[in-house]
Amino acid sequence: MSITDTRPNDLSEPGATALPLPLAGITVVDFTQVFMGPSATQMLGDFGADIIKIERPGLGDIARNSFPDKDGQDNPIFLSINRNKRSLSIDTREEEGRAVLRRIIAEADVVVSNFRHGVIERMGFGYEELSRENRGLIWASGTGFGNEGPYAHKGGQDAIAQAYSGVMWRRESPEIPLSMYPTTLCDYTTGMHLAQGILLALRTRDLTGQGQKVEVTMYDSMLHMQMQEACMQLNRGYEVNWAEMPLSGVFETTDGALCLVGGFTQNPLHHLSRALDLEDDLSERPEYATLEQQFAQKPSLQKIFAAKFATNTTAYWCQRLEDEGLLNAPVNSLEQTLADPQTAANNMIVEAEHPVVGTVKMLNAPIRLSANPPEVRRAAPQLGEHNVEILREYGVDDATIEKLRADGVLR
Repeated sequence: MSITDTRPNDLSEPGATALPLPLAGITVVDFTQVFMGPSATQMLGDFGADIIKIERPGLGDIARNSFPDKDGQDNPIFLSINRNKRSLSIDTREEEGRAVLRRIIAEADVVVSNFRHGVIERMGFGYEELSRENRGLIWASGTGFGNEGPYAHKGGQDAIAQAYSGVMWRRESPEIPLSMYPTTLCDYTTGMHLAQGILLALRTRDLTGQGQKVEVTMYDSMLHMQMQEACMQLNRGYEVNWAEMPLSGVFETTDGALCLVGGFTQNPLHHLSRALDLEDDLSERPEYATLEQQFAQKPSLQKIFAAKFATNTTAYWCQRLEDEGLLNAPVNSLEQTLADPQTAANNMIVEAEHPVVGTVKMLNAPIRLSANPPEVRRAAPQLGEHNVEILREYGVDDATIEKLRADGVLR
């Protein structure tokens, strides 16, 4: 197993001892699948928690099978969000399987799920039932819309939450067709809120000894992301659209495109005129003298900008804008970003060894702690890889394990 050690050098000085990972000793029973829930539990695992991933025999997490790949159930989509976990493939439809899980949960710190409302309860793992045997249990759930309201029965999915929450509707201008955001923005955001909620509940348990429910929804997470715009809408009846700013935009160059944010300086139009080497200072024209006039004249301004940017390379214009103190960036592909020296400087790509796939490259956790940063201790597990190991840890003898196998409960 390849382990990436990012602990700081100052801890290796004489007499210094590296701190344990913040969540070392915390056990998480993880019923989650796809992306929202697994992204949360992987973050906990990166910082030391023991994540016991509960999977369906034969099928496993939906992410194992949702993307065609030469490595089948061990495809990169699954590998990307399931490192630092152990897989227990057990049939929860059978009482023997549920009994084994209750045995594990009785000693666990956290149970996490991201099923539709009511599913985990029907499986026999609701908070009220589990907390009777484990007073300190943190029971965490991520759903699409919550447990009440007209949409509680609906399944949660990233694009659906984008649509319901208003995020999909908001775009630079009404002329641009409505579309799905191509990265799972909602799943990731909700997953991070789920992880935050678990950490808050663990801290409360430190103070009181009492566990509790933690509940997040995709709907709420996407709505909360729009807190500035929502406050303006609620109190002024006005919709803020940051993409409508008259001096900002995405512009094509001779070899690509760049993004310009024309703000955060005194008289940005003056500096933009200089960067573009225009014949006159547009900020001195009466029709562009104020921000309100620039909004009104945005089409003509953007036409001028686009014509100039189209005459030279992205690198040329980015440097010109940089010299004038204007925020800008090349529009990179993901491939370019992964190869960017800043990605390497931030240690954002890590590796682990997988028994089938070999070396797996993936993104590091984006949180850095100076004394005990995240660690990649193991690649994502094969389906059921740790069945025997986990059950033995919780006192299940070999004869019982063999019987569970023979009965098809453990596979």
